[in-house]
Amino acid sequence: MALPRGVASLGRRDRQPGEGATPLLPAPRLGAKLGIPKLHLKDESRNPTGSFKDRLAAAAVSAARELGRRVVVGSSSGNAGAAVAAMSARAGLPCVMFTTQKFPLAMKTQMAVYGTYLLAAPTVQDRWSLMETGVDTLGWFPVTVFGYPFFGSNCYGIEGYKTIGYEIVDQLDALPDHVVFPVGAGDAFSGAFKAIDEYRRAGVIDRLPAMHAAEVYGPLEQALARGADVVDAVEVPVPTVAVSVGSNLSTYQALDVLRRTGGSARSATNEEMLQAQRDLGALEGIWVETSSALSVAALPRLVVAGAVDPDSLVVAVLTADGLKDPNTTAAALPPIPDCSAEFDSALSTLAASYGFDAREHAVPATSRAQGRG
Repeated sequence: MALPRGVASLGRRDRQPGEGATPLLPAPRLGAKLGIPKLHLKDESRNPTGSFKDRLAAAAVSAARELGRRVVVGSSSGNAGAAVAAMSARAGLPCVMFTTQKFPLAMKTQMAVYGTYLLAAPTVQDRWSLMETGVDTLGWFPVTVFGYPFFGSNCYGIEGYKTIGYEIVDQLDALPDHVVFPVGAGDAFSGAFKAIDEYRRAGVIDRLPAMHAAEVYGPLEQALARGADVVDAVEVPVPTVAVSVGSNLSTYQALDVLRRTGGSARSATNEEMLQAQRDLGALEGIWVETSSALSVAALPRLVVAGAVDPDSLVVAVLTADGLKDPNTTAAALPPIPDCSAEFDSALSTLAASYGFDAREHAVPATSRAQGRG
């Protein structure tokens, strides 16, 4: 459906560091490899702290200021912590953040550099209980999830995620057939759906896209298969490279989105996520963290399952920058081959190591002066 011109995104451009308005990019080379020619990528790595969590944090911290709260608190593996710390610094509010030592050093460094009061709890569950005690006894303002059953993050923050949904519709000038998110708790997933549904109810669009959850361990996929109303914890068979969404739980809000849009949930393996990450970099020039590549990694499974028509208009949401966890990326890459100082030897190394015959790509001698510098 073609959209009327002039529909403006409702994202706030206020006193925060510039979250939102991230690009929605066609991905012709990646789409060709996957057999999805109309694939588009919503690149949330362009946000101020490098992830979609800036949208949540901007709205939640703004609410904390408006409500007169004195301390903001959260628990995070990295992305939410960095976003909340940055927005709190911008707002002049103290921020306490609970993490664990197991999470990537780059993420903990980013959280710390924004001046947050960062503490490493023994376990993930301990983070939640410490956070809840601060909320109950000291009136700290909670931004992230902190309890079971999994009920999602701060309600004001989820309103900030709505801008992803508005922007997908506004920037595409058409309604996508399918939208795929990497999903842990599903806060951004449900927030984006809420915005798209508001556009439908306002008459801007006349239908909803099918929204799909790309998961690590599949709690939503299993809940759908059981016809359940509650998303139960599932077994964790192996560690994941997708630490940002590596949850064996999800929320009823995410399950509701799947049912209301006719969407589905599929998981992907570590190897599939790492391959998708490399493909995004090599084919489209976008380096995202492995968790973000999950939306692309799950696409072939969605197509095979019949959930996504490969000829349809598909948007895959990329949630965070690759610099969030460079060690995971580096560990999966081959070592850089050495070459000698002789040019012919270097060309031979290129061919032997990468299968790249540089001489086949040589420019004719008559054209070499152009662009030399």
